[in-house]
Amino acid sequence: MEDKIKLTEFTKGGGCGCKIPPAALKEILSGQLTSTEFGLLVGNSGGDDAAVISISDELCLVSTTDFFTPIVDDAFDFGRIAAANSISDIYAMGGKPILALSILAWPTDKLPNALASEVIRGARAICDEAGIAIGGGHSIENPEPIFGLAVNGIIEKDRFKTNSNAKVGDKLILTKSIGSGILSSAMKKGMLEDSLLSDFIVQLTKLNSIGRTLSNFPSVHAMTDVTGFGIIGHLLEMVQTNNLTAHVNYAQIPLMNGVKELASKMIYPDNTMRNWKAFSESVEGISGESLLTLCDPQTNGGLLFAVDPSKLDEIRDLFEQENHFYEEIGHLTEFENKSICIE
Repeated sequence: MEDKIKLTEFTKGGGCGCKIPPAALKEILSGQLTSTEFGLLVGNSGGDDAAVISISDELCLVSTTDFFTPIVDDAFDFGRIAAANSISDIYAMGGKPILALSILAWPTDKLPNALASEVIRGARAICDEAGIAIGGGHSIENPEPIFGLAVNGIIEKDRFKTNSNAKVGDKLILTKSIGSGILSSAMKKGMLEDSLLSDFIVQLTKLNSIGRTLSNFPSVHAMTDVTGFGIIGHLLEMVQTNNLTAHVNYAQIPLMNGVKELASKMIYPDNTMRNWKAFSESVEGISGESLLTLCDPQTNGGLLFAVDPSKLDEIRDLFEQENHFYEEIGHLTEFENKSICIE
């Protein structure tokens, strides 16, 4: 009987699509931002993926937490996706993950405990792949199932990346296709073919470990991972600090299989429009399909980074050597009317 239970039927949202909307989060965090308190090198004032604090003359601790409601029905896959998404924040800073703690909220009166065990087993499988242990964690009763990890990592002081050091002329690189929010919405509506679901799970469980390697390159000026605020939201965090404009070539934006067709049928999650409402005044050239895809909340999305154009060949060589997907999606200029221009 347990194998017939669909976890997504017990939740309103799913994955990073259940994030608090950007406008509401901004209000909540008003006056609550940290930057350099108690020796922090990176706090939450810039919307970075993880906190960074010095622990020695050479090393920093990178610390993050991430959790959400199920984005897929299978408990084992839910655990894998949630774990990969949590660990991604460490990689997005250029760090090496070293330890995880689990965060579990579970409705024991509605769902079998065995399913919660499967969620944790899935998370352990991904943590094994990343070379870290789940050292413990915390659990509570909750009306909706929730799972995620608090993850610690280390990074050399001269290697950690933030989302705020992009420069004029930098090229923009994306390391995964987008559209997970659209595909998740289709799955909940019973409109997602099995082959598309399989591809979907493969991408959402893929670790962004290439971020650790990218920390070796001074030419990578800024880096983040694309999650609940979509490419638009996370790109805005990258360009607004230094008053830049991102020119995005929409034809170069890689879409997951099936996304274009589903977008044409107006299949998308609620947070897409919440993202658009929060970011629309800073964007030009977006409409129709591009609005639905670029504002689509991603779960364990790819890394988005800005790189010195004169060093682009060494980045291309790296990705080819690693047999790793990437796409060059645009470039940065001095501010030109809007923060993002879709072309």
